[in-house]
Amino acid sequence: MSHVLVIGGGIVGCAAAWELTRRGASVTLAEPRPIAGGASQASAGMLAPHTEGRHDGAMLGLGLRSLALYDGFIAALRDEGQQVTYARTGALHVALTDDEARELESIARSASPETGCEFIDAGSVRSLEPAVTRKARGGLRIPSHGFVDVVGLVRALWASASQRGAQLEPSSVRSIEGSSGGVRVVFDAGPREYTHVVVAAGAWAGTIDIAGVPALPVRPVRGQLLALTWSTVPPRHTLWGPRCYAVPWADGTLLVGATVEEVGFEEQATAAGVQQLLNAVTELAPPAASAAFLGARVGLRPGTPDDRPIVGRSEKVPGLIYATGHYRNGALLAPLTAVAVADLVEGRALDDVWEPCRPGRFGAY
Repeated sequence: MSHVLVIGGGIVGCAAAWELTRRGASVTLAEPRPIAGGASQASAGMLAPHTEGRHDGAMLGLGLRSLALYDGFIAALRDEGQQVTYARTGALHVALTDDEARELESIARSASPETGCEFIDAGSVRSLEPAVTRKARGGLRIPSHGFVDVVGLVRALWASASQRGAQLEPSSVRSIEGSSGGVRVVFDAGPREYTHVVVAAGAWAGTIDIAGVPALPVRPVRGQLLALTWSTVPPRHTLWGPRCYAVPWADGTLLVGATVEEVGFEEQATAAGVQQLLNAVTELAPPAASAAFLGARVGLRPGTPDDRPIVGRSEKVPGLIYATGHYRNGALLAPLTAVAVADLVEGRALDDVWEPCRPGRFGAY
């Protein structure tokens, strides 16, 4: 039985730990923060491959493959007694100018029929979602999109993994190197050895010293997210505007995001970020101005130079596996990444869909 150390207690790390324990591995999860205490707690949980992959065919392919796994992913957790908020209520992109409307119409024309994407005119937008501004010039409806409660999902994944014996190591990893027994990991409290180590440390992946390789090209990208309480009937779809998105929950909560800020490891919310999102959501859906303000959340997304994840085996340290750099797509790609990690631990080759995400594109890692 493999003894696997997973570094990172966010959506990717906990999904990997869950899948590995399902396959019989002995798993330790290294996370000095609370589970889901990093970028995951500030994620709106959008499952939107046609949006996130609009300008990158590789990311579209990954997103579609992972979204196809989601129903079974959530069903398996529910069978294990875990409850997770998850819905496929669709998305509506709203154009506020004629140019934006023409772009959305072009996207609808070029989409394959099985996607179900359709362009609708301004009147249909307002009929479908009365809260949307009367300035709307049209919209793109994508019925397959949805959302998931990321914090609830991460905690559910870890709870199930724990029930199968996964252990928590609440300390930071300082360094990693190969050894005769597998992979040697140095924690604050000293060294230990594992058969395999999975680096799923998100924005902090680049701070881990890995013997013989440069720092991983992963940087923190701050995102601020607002939580509001809708005072009237909430929208039915996830709404996308030119400057924000809004995810409505059945309980009246509206999650509004998200800023994209290159500020290093600064995790505090800012007045400017909150104001930016409030202005954007009230422009998109004016009734949001009367919503109650519940608060702002902040997370550091793990960005890479090409905005694609880093997933695959290390060329330099046998037994070391990378699963990081998911940027805005950690929630969407979690099921597919978990399968990839477990396959790698079992000695299988990665599916070709992961080829654009191999670590070697940035050098010998």
